[in-house]
Amino acid sequence: MANTPQAKKRIRRNDRRAEINGNRISRIRTFIKKVESAIEAGNKTDAEQALAAAQPELFRGVSKGILHKNTASRKFSRLVKSVTALA
Repeated sequence: MANTPQAKKRIRRNDRRAEINGNRISRIRTFIKKVESAIEAGNKTDAEQALAAAQPELFRGVSKGILHKNTASRKFSRLVKSVTALA
């Protein structure tokens, strides 16, 4: 267990940051699921709107340090590819 005041504070901060980061990841996943569900339904207009909403969330995760830049780009690229494939 932590003995110094600094270590105790670091534990409190780590718990708080883990909670915030978990909420951010959950939010990003929700936006991605909205796009994927619109794709499965075959609704191109809804999928495009959901994709437009998901893109800033993905890259906000990059700027906050939640996702790696290449991971977000890969996810976004695959979503765009599947939305474009809808006829």
